[in-house]
Amino acid sequence: MSAPRQKVSSRWPVLAVALAGALVLAACGSGTKTTTTTTVAPVAGSGANVNAPLSKTIGVGVTASTVKIGIALVDFKCIAPYIQITRINEDEVYKAFIKNINDHGGIAGRMIVPVFHTFCPIQPGPALSLCTTFTEDDHVFAVMGDFTDLTGQAQPCIADQHKTVLITIDLTQAIIDSSPPGMIIGFDPIQERQVSVLLELLRRQHILNGKKVAVLGEATTEQSVQKVLLPGLKQMGVDLGSTASLTISGADTTAAAAQLQSFIEKWKTEHVNTVILSGLQVSAQQFVPALVKAMPGVQLIADNTNVDGYGQDLQKAGVRPNPYEGILAAGGMSSQAYDRSAHWKTCAAIYQRYFHTTAPNAEAVIAGPDGHTVDTFGSITDACSELTLFQDIADRVGKYLDDANWVNVVDHYGNIPAMDSLYGSLHAGKYDAGDTFALVAFDSKIGPEGDWRYLTPVEDVPAE
Repeated sequence: MSAPRQKVSSRWPVLAVALAGALVLAACGSGTKTTTTTTVAPVAGSGANVNAPLSKTIGVGVTASTVKIGIALVDFKCIAPYIQITRINEDEVYKAFIKNINDHGGIAGRMIVPVFHTFCPIQPGPALSLCTTFTEDDHVFAVMGDFTDLTGQAQPCIADQHKTVLITIDLTQAIIDSSPPGMIIGFDPIQERQVSVLLELLRRQHILNGKKVAVLGEATTEQSVQKVLLPGLKQMGVDLGSTASLTISGADTTAAAAQLQSFIEKWKTEHVNTVILSGLQVSAQQFVPALVKAMPGVQLIADNTNVDGYGQDLQKAGVRPNPYEGILAAGGMSSQAYDRSAHWKTCAAIYQRYFHTTAPNAEAVIAGPDGHTVDTFGSITDACSELTLFQDIADRVGKYLDDANWVNVVDHYGNIPAMDSLYGSLHAGKYDAGDTFALVAFDSKIGPEGDWRYLTPVEDVPAE
């Protein structure tokens, strides 16, 4: 990964967070972000009845002996100015894990045939173009890797318009709902469920008792704020201040900063002492330091774990006091715990078998070009988790691998007994796997850069 740190997540791959940070920073200006990740382990099979084929056909990209999959990888050169990590020869890592599957009999006897394409994710255009390439030109059965578009346009192009399975990152309920159920699967918890879990953890610890709470959101999280966050706070009986939603468009954040200052003045008159940040953009360094400076002692709470990277950047830059000090979030398993897990040992052994070198773990630091850190660990965990999950689902489908049978297996998948983040599940209506959470706070005194401090133990918090 990038640096030895106790990054907590219910998957949030390093790329998911770094990429989201890059998109924010490309729009907002400057600053960088890195993180660590967790991933899914091999899963035990389930009963034949629930996995019985609904149809006896095979899908696009499937033959009697092969299954073609598309693997979308980010062009790190295009986002290099915005992040501190890079990935080198990531396709070779995926090829090694594919070779491992093929060397052990493939998927229900079928060999995986990969098709690789890279894209620049800062604008939705390249992802939309890649959708067409994978589906209309390459005719793949499924797409995985780093295929993401925060506008939510490209994912339904794959899964809805072209009826192609998508295993990806950075999902929201709206993106999942844009396509037929079971056609889009993610590892990290979606925005809406992350918020629900955060509220539950805050309720259990009585964090908001006696507090005057305001919400600071943005366009990308408006649905989550209106449908989950605000109703949840009201149900808890929280005393609410005004809700703010910043208009952030392009690299010039002057207008958004002015909006924030206006809301800060209103919050002062309302005696707000706690602000919940909803969204990656409003959690960034363009806004948080100004908020903390104008409201000394304010308790910040974030609906994402991206904020520790911002805090670490400012810690390294010598900013004291650190404006992210004490910010609360819902995270999951630490990097150190994952490095000791059986799943990492399995993934690392496969990497070592094909590359003849020890796999760098979550705490390894690999210096790269132009001051970037080489994220080989992220490449390993992403490839290992995505291909393992794809293999297990497709193996359960068996001979008749098509969309209908794929969805049927996903809808009856159930608990994933050995995730690196300890707990996970997939079933009808729940297509984001991660269920491992703890309440954490950023502590600048942990390690050289600051890190997450656990306030509660990690636990299984599945969707209701």
